[in-house]
Amino acid sequence: MFHMAIAYNPADPFTAPAPRTIPMPKTAIAALHEAYASGLTPEDMVDRILDRIAALDDPGIFLHVAGRDDLLDQFAAIGARDLTLKPLWGVPFAVKDNIDVAGMPTTAACPDYLYHPAEDATVVARLKAAGAIVVGKTNLDQFATGLVGVRSPYPIPRNAVDPALVPGGSSSGSAVAVAQGIVTFSLGTDTAGSGRVPAALNDLVGLKPSLGSLSATGVVPACRTLDTVSIFAHTVEDAYAAFAVAAAHDPADAYSRHRPAGPLAAWPARLAVGVPRADQRRFFGDAVQADSYTATLADIAARGAEIVEIDFEPFYETAALLYEGAWVAERYAAIRTIMETRPEILHPTTRLIIGGAAKLSAADAFAGLYRLEALKRQVEPVLAALDCLCVPTIPCFVSLDEIAADPVTPNSRLGTYTNFVNLLDLCGIAVPVARRRDGRPGNVTLLAAAGRDGFLAGLARAIARDPRHPDAAAPVTLAVAGAHMRGMPLNGQLEALGARFLAEATTAPDYRLYALAGQDVPKPGLLRVGPGAGAAIALELWQLTPAAFGAFVAALPAPMAIGTLRLADGRAVKGFLVEAEATRGTDDITEFGGWRAFVDRLAPTDR
Repeated sequence: MFHMAIAYNPADPFTAPAPRTIPMPKTAIAALHEAYASGLTPEDMVDRILDRIAALDDPGIFLHVAGRDDLLDQFAAIGARDLTLKPLWGVPFAVKDNIDVAGMPTTAACPDYLYHPAEDATVVARLKAAGAIVVGKTNLDQFATGLVGVRSPYPIPRNAVDPALVPGGSSSGSAVAVAQGIVTFSLGTDTAGSGRVPAALNDLVGLKPSLGSLSATGVVPACRTLDTVSIFAHTVEDAYAAFAVAAAHDPADAYSRHRPAGPLAAWPARLAVGVPRADQRRFFGDAVQADSYTATLADIAARGAEIVEIDFEPFYETAALLYEGAWVAERYAAIRTIMETRPEILHPTTRLIIGGAAKLSAADAFAGLYRLEALKRQVEPVLAALDCLCVPTIPCFVSLDEIAADPVTPNSRLGTYTNFVNLLDLCGIAVPVARRRDGRPGNVTLLAAAGRDGFLAGLARAIARDPRHPDAAAPVTLAVAGAHMRGMPLNGQLEALGARFLAEATTAPDYRLYALAGQDVPKPGLLRVGPGAGAAIALELWQLTPAAFGAFVAALPAPMAIGTLRLADGRAVKGFLVEAEATRGTDDITEFGGWRAFVDRLAPTDR
């Protein structure tokens, strides 16, 4: 089922998801400040946060949640609302569980690694000093090794767009916490794409700062030379507001650099945007993703930018280095004691990947470093001739079923356009753009030389999808219980409209099923009869664009109708119902539990 990310409303920042076509404030932070000015109290805010977490019933998002008293204590500690001194006053945020928060455990998604930090990580301390409120610590791919979000011993966060998809990693919980409206922004980390891939998969902005601009003090390292804290938000403005507060040189961090956040730039009069040559673009069979990327480039060109196709092979080769030689060894070094004394406490895939470093030599590491320097020299003149790059954030979507069948290859594909970025010392920002024609979110990443974060974020702000634009309309989930199911005679009508199968499901036990009479194509009628007066009926969930859904409904013949169905798991979706009058004198087939089971018991001539 498609879950819309929460749109913040000044009067009620934590309402149930609303259609994205309704006018709304541009940023969640601004909306929240308006809500406080209009009377929203800290108690109200805390209760809404905790109620939202409880309502979602997704135990995979957080590994630790602050209690009500703790959250109220945080409000008390920040004092009176003063947006000049505390620009993030009362803004809730979540922290990936490889970043320290005093008073909360850090595990890096490895329960046996657990420790209790006495101090906040520097970035957390700066955000709290600006008035932000820590809601909790979020799930991740163990030791930040992965792009899928499922390499955790804890329950896996559900993708906020489609629960059949991986949530993205390694910052899975941080992305989902924002996408589901629990927090306004969140902290992740990004070494290979962990702050960008989950953004694309959950329809978010993912800001990956220049290396060294955010302190790594209090952050569990993955690849220390390449790690950076990253930020998720619904808008570029919100992500950049958090970045501007958190960015500062930290003498305690050997890799910290003097790179203060500059202002968001305006769209320049002249702009040269580098993109992969058309014949080198990699989408792994996802033609819809390829079309989405092409459409975004057309939009950028329509704004006056020059689109420059470049040889992308050196970038792909650089990306391949990340899980070879020096950088796998660097991951090994980060948890060397565990690898050499207690490897059994690691997630199997994490252990497999990092364990590959055991067969590498120091010579292998230097060979990788030498090759990287050669590739940097090769791309230097290319990058110097451009203002930025624009690449797909992900080349394709990955389902939970795909990653269960192959834990490595789909993960590697997700890093196609992210793995090279930190190796080449680029800053980047993943940004939602117009939805794909199948309703899934579009997302591209803009990249530029280190230190150009404000310039890049300004460009991203200009091309980001406006949540009030019709292109942002959410796909519709439709429940079908009869002849439109897979393998049934009318399924082709859905496929012709570009509908996408999501999952099998069952209704709440409030329905009865009838074999309708006088139909050209045999079909059932689903009738709601009241709580407990019926049975759970098997059905299928399909996803359509709003336009396709409208066309489908317009062609629906009597006595069929579209209403709201209640599923066994409590969700409410649109689906087929029948007029009560049409069930009179027909066979009640509820006992079969579904149309497919009924049809399977018929003689071939009766089907």
